[in-house]
Amino acid sequence: MSAIVTGEEYFRSITARASDRRARAAFQDLVLRSVRPGARLFDFGAGPGIDARCYAERGLEVTAYDVDAGMREFFARYCREFIVSGRIVLEQADYAEFLAQRPAASAAFDLVTSNFAPLNLVPDLPALLARLHALLRPDGLVLASVLSPYCLSDYRYGWAWRNAPRLWRAGSYQLPGPRFPSTRRTLRSFAVAGAPWFTLEQVWRGLPDHSGSIGRGVAVRPGSAPWRVALTSQFMFLRFRRRQH
Repeated sequence: MSAIVTGEEYFRSITARASDRRARAAFQDLVLRSVRPGARLFDFGAGPGIDARCYAERGLEVTAYDVDAGMREFFARYCREFIVSGRIVLEQADYAEFLAQRPAASAAFDLVTSNFAPLNLVPDLPALLARLHALLRPDGLVLASVLSPYCLSDYRYGWAWRNAPRLWRAGSYQLPGPRFPSTRRTLRSFAVAGAPWFTLEQVWRGLPDHSGSIGRGVAVRPGSAPWRVALTSQFMFLRFRRRQH
């Protein structure tokens, strides 16, 4: 089992590999293309603050949350000037408190982001999506980078083959992790989990092509096979649109 890595150690490890930097840059570009200038953004699973700082530097108003106190401590140092200026707000709460919070009437965000697979660490995805629905304005979006269960390179390993029947039968399976299990979910599983509150409408391959673009993505609709776009990448980017109630 891997050691628990938080804060500064995580920052160094997650910025060391070129493929991780390319995946992050592609997700950030998708986020910035999805909102108007000055938009309000909620960064869930914000980690050490790499994305939140990027968005604040480009003029967005960012509220961020991460369940790990060590991450939040590093985040507070890394984004200090933006927190002092009010451009970034870092929430301090454990996860149960976060889910139970009633959003203020003014807390209508344009977009919720979640980069580098925080949604895979959430066992009760419907409970989280209900909370995110309450944070968003009526036409708000969720953009999430999640681990692809379809990635062909994973099938070099026995754990992928052992869990394949469960994936296709039940739509998900869990793998052990340093602190929390990681759940790999099919696109259908994500769509069903979000259905009361969101519509899963678009999927992108989680890495840019040689031109640096991730393209327009693939629409999720009956009869389509959007999972094919995620065969050659560790990550896939998902766009959920808030449903009206």
